[in-house]
Amino acid sequence: LVANFNGRCHMNLLNVMLFSICNQLVKNPKTMSMVQDLMKKGAVEELKKCFSSRMEFGTAGLRAAMGPGISCMNDLTIIQTTQGFCQYLEKSFGNLKERGVVIGYDARAHPPSGGSSKRFASLASAVFVSRGVPVHLFSDITPTPFVVYWENGAQIVSPHDKGISKAIEENLEPWPESWNTEEALKSSLLKDPYQDINTQYFKAIQKHCHHREINKSSEVKIVHTSVHGVGHAFVQSAFKAFDLHPPYAVEEQKDPDPEFPTVKYPNPEEGEGVLTLSFALAEKEGATVVLANDPDADRLAMAEKQESGQWRVFTGNELGALLGWWVFHCWKQQNSDAGAVKNLYMLSSTVSSKILRAIALKEGFHFEETLTGFKWMGNRARDLLDQGKTVLFAFEEAIGYMCSPSVLDKDGVSAAAIAGEMISYLATTNTSLSQKLAGIFEEYGYHISKNSYFICHDQDVIRSLFERLRNYSGKKDSYPVECGRFSISAVRDLTTGYDSNQPDNKAILPTSSSSQMITFTFSNGGVATMRTSGTEPKIKYYTELCTAPGNSDVTSLKKELDELVDAIVENFFEPQKNKLQPKPE
Repeated sequence: LVANFNGRCHMNLLNVMLFSICNQLVKNPKTMSMVQDLMKKGAVEELKKCFSSRMEFGTAGLRAAMGPGISCMNDLTIIQTTQGFCQYLEKSFGNLKERGVVIGYDARAHPPSGGSSKRFASLASAVFVSRGVPVHLFSDITPTPFVVYWENGAQIVSPHDKGISKAIEENLEPWPESWNTEEALKSSLLKDPYQDINTQYFKAIQKHCHHREINKSSEVKIVHTSVHGVGHAFVQSAFKAFDLHPPYAVEEQKDPDPEFPTVKYPNPEEGEGVLTLSFALAEKEGATVVLANDPDADRLAMAEKQESGQWRVFTGNELGALLGWWVFHCWKQQNSDAGAVKNLYMLSSTVSSKILRAIALKEGFHFEETLTGFKWMGNRARDLLDQGKTVLFAFEEAIGYMCSPSVLDKDGVSAAAIAGEMISYLATTNTSLSQKLAGIFEEYGYHISKNSYFICHDQDVIRSLFERLRNYSGKKDSYPVECGRFSISAVRDLTTGYDSNQPDNKAILPTSSSSQMITFTFSNGGVATMRTSGTEPKIKYYTELCTAPGNSDVTSLKKELDELVDAIVENFFEPQKNKLQPKPE
């Protein structure tokens, strides 16, 4: 190994590599083979990427590519992570051996390294079983919404992430039985919750089916794609639970395939490129609506054929407006008590559209914003439910929707069925989704959004860009008061905790100095948030122009928003000076 490195590698990196490789040498020959190939090629930079820094465990868990080394997902890093997590749970719950853990997996895999979601689930099970902890291991692929997170059913938030991360660092040496998946899978501690959870889930979401007779008789044709992920069978079952006619499935994409052969990116958020086969099937079958899930079926995208023959892919904010309107409409039909609305809540993330706020103001229910991500919305929903409140709906602009409190997270399966019922209901009055969306905006005020990002790999440039905004006039804490011709009325900085809208200038939402996030409110009704991504080398921006009901000149509103975005890009991002790469088309 040393000879192959030709002395070009730091000793501490080599030690880390040796430790990692020795632990996997006999256990996973495919991972070893990948490392040997890289060493033969003298691919020092690639080896450094794999071995120089460990994946960081955050509130969203671990995110990394499958492959060799401590910066990737592989047998060893899964075992190390699970050992740390297991120890943290043992300290947190005295009755862990009675309660147990739930483990699910999807269809993703990386044949060159021998890694797969199923393999990792088996290794994680072996770790827990070796400590006498019962494991409820799903026997087949399953959507993320079927697997709950912390004991409250929501994703973890701080300080659990820090505690788990520390425990991982303290348990890097594999325990004797951690590799023994064969024995673990035979253990009496292992139970399969698949059938039980399936039954319970589809029973629970039926509480949100309000128009069964309309669903049964509906002639609306809908196409569904799971984009080579796990969603196909579950969405078919969800439609059946609502007595909706089964959606036409895109044959080439309905079965799980970790290679995602028909798409460049298997993310329906990318829009039309992912939906090409769906549109072709819709044209063939005479369908007017397409629904799409991401690979683990926790997100939902929707498109509708327009009178022009073109397809309109709704943004996450637009679908959030439609679903938010729909769940409130259904609730209102079922509740005659005028005072009951005071017990209702809807939530969205702070970078998502403010349309729910506008609906809440007019209809009398409560609306709350949280930080970005469903971990915040799920935990807030849990708090409200524990106080006896009703949480009707939550969403984020990244096509994530929580239409049922049965799952305190985004759920693309229940959202698909609920969207299917909404489509069928609107069809009874010959109303298209686009027409309904325009009606929502007419009633509650237009909310037009434009989101994108720049790519930047230089952390110093990112820091400098945001620090310039905090010291805009050359003085500390002097934020800009205008951007081009647009006047700024308020600034909120969730990195430093500053909020000019609050009497004490202190932000109400939680702050984090480890990530950059500034929101500007403009006098013309515009809102713009600039933030860094926690998982990618991106500086994202989210902009929206909100108007009062009655202002329906959409063309001039879009022009105003385009000009506002141009001003933000030119004055705040300074892409040429900072060498920022725009989002690829």
